[in-house]
Amino acid sequence: MSNQHSAVSEHDKPQHHKHEGPKKHIIGFIMSILLTIIAFAMVAAGEINTTFIYMFLVLMACIQVFIQMGFWMHMKDRGHAIPIIGILMGVVVVFTIVIMAEYWAWW
Repeated sequence: MSNQHSAVSEHDKPQHHKHEGPKKHIIGFIMSILLTIIAFAMVAAGEINTTFIYMFLVLMACIQVFIQMGFWMHMKDRGHAIPIIGILMGVVVVFTIVIMAEYWAWW
C-alpha cells in the first residue's frame, strides 16, 4: 500500500468541538444569580426613584441576555454568525417598531 492511500489529509479528519467543561457554565450561572439578586434588591429597597429602578432593571435585563447568549447558547463560539445576524435583525425590527409606535402615539 502506498503512502498516498494510507495518509489521511487534515481536510478529511473530522473536526471535534472542544468541550469546555462545567467551569464556564458555573460562572455564567453565578453571574445570572448575582444579577437577579441585585435587581431584586433594588426593587425591594423601595426608597429609590422609580424611573431609576426601571432604567436599572432594563440594564440588568440586557446584561442578563448577553450572559445567557454567551455562556448558555454558546454564541461566543465560532460558527454562530447566522444566528447572531438573525438575532440582531430581530432586535433592529423590534427597536424600529417601538420607536415608530412612540412617534405614532405622539403625533
